[in-house]
Amino acid sequence: MGSEKGCCPPEGKGSEKDEHSTGTEACCEPPKESAESCCSPAPPQNREESNASCCAPAEGDEGDGCCSGDVNDTSSSSGIIARLDGEWTLSDYLGAFKCRVSGFRNSYKVRPGLYAMGEPGSDSDVMVSANYKLSFDHLRRALTGMSAWILVLDTKGINVWCAAGKGTFGTKELIRRVKETDIKARINHRRLIVPQLGAVGVAAHEVRKGTGLKVHYGPVFARDIKAYIEAGYEADKVMRKITFGWLDRLVLTPMEMRPAMKHFFSYAAVIMLFFGLGPKGIDFGEALSGGLPFVFTGLASLLAGSLITPVLLPYIPFRAFTVKGWLAGMATTLISIKIMGDMALPLIIFSLIFFPLVSSYLALQFTGSTTYTSMSGVNKELKLSLPFYKWGGILSILLLIIFKINRWGLI
Repeated sequence: MGSEKGCCPPEGKGSEKDEHSTGTEACCEPPKESAESCCSPAPPQNREESNASCCAPAEGDEGDGCCSGDVNDTSSSSGIIARLDGEWTLSDYLGAFKCRVSGFRNSYKVRPGLYAMGEPGSDSDVMVSANYKLSFDHLRRALTGMSAWILVLDTKGINVWCAAGKGTFGTKELIRRVKETDIKARINHRRLIVPQLGAVGVAAHEVRKGTGLKVHYGPVFARDIKAYIEAGYEADKVMRKITFGWLDRLVLTPMEMRPAMKHFFSYAAVIMLFFGLGPKGIDFGEALSGGLPFVFTGLASLLAGSLITPVLLPYIPFRAFTVKGWLAGMATTLISIKIMGDMALPLIIFSLIFFPLVSSYLALQFTGSTTYTSMSGVNKELKLSLPFYKWGGILSILLLIIFKINRWGLI
């Protein structure tokens, strides 16, 4: 599974895969002058501060409107937002890191429009990208040493893959930007190199009809852009293949862990309060001795679902993410029970029910970051798993109440 191909991201977060590339991951062979795309569009779902070089945001545009690289020309009369180089600044690296670990990515964007990479002329290629800055930065870095035009679409700060599914990286927006920037007057060819995952939202024949330009779909990874052009704008099978190895999955796990950690601290407070609560008030000794083991078991289940399951995804049995997460959570729970030693029966049953379900639920969230899940599959899995989460939660609460009542000697 670690190297399987995929199509479009399911509703949820939207894959970040194209941050390693031009935003041109291939889910299959691109359509040739056809309105059909290789995948079904995903429905609406679920990116910073600029580096040293900035330009004013467009009227009505959100965000800081900053652009990357060395700005040599910001003349509005030229129609070029900025002239770029491919070198990343410290700010670019920090921005990329913050995108991986926080909600900073939601506002990490560049101003839509036309950018000049190096000293482009009439023979230079036109690369189409999203205005998610991380995708934009990976593209310009891959173009280091080349001269090219970069046409940035307004995708509301969302990466190409997700934006194509939502429709913001689409035919109408591309046609509008081509006309707005008058890029045709700057080139003597008729090529637009569009991110391959943009095929979900871009109908090549409509673009040609509306602009007179022909859509070409680039390679999966930005590192192959130069080889793709040298090969006469042809991508071989290697350039078309998506891989999703353990390192790719590991890079995405912070975005799954971050929201889970917010809830974990609330859980830890509640569980400590529960074990410390007695007939005469709060016993802090009981809270620590009784609650801490379950706080650590909760942390283990969180890591099982949001870290261990994604990294070991191809190696954990069964296809469903919920089952994979449940198995990982059960393994960590059994280890925790073994370490904790003697426990009351209601607490043992509580642990075996509650913590694997937590891990299962967190693993399910990772479907939005993979390259090979589908909306129909995710919806089916969610429909089947929700009753288990609901009744498992209710039963877990009842078991804790039974334990506490028995501990107080009321039964």
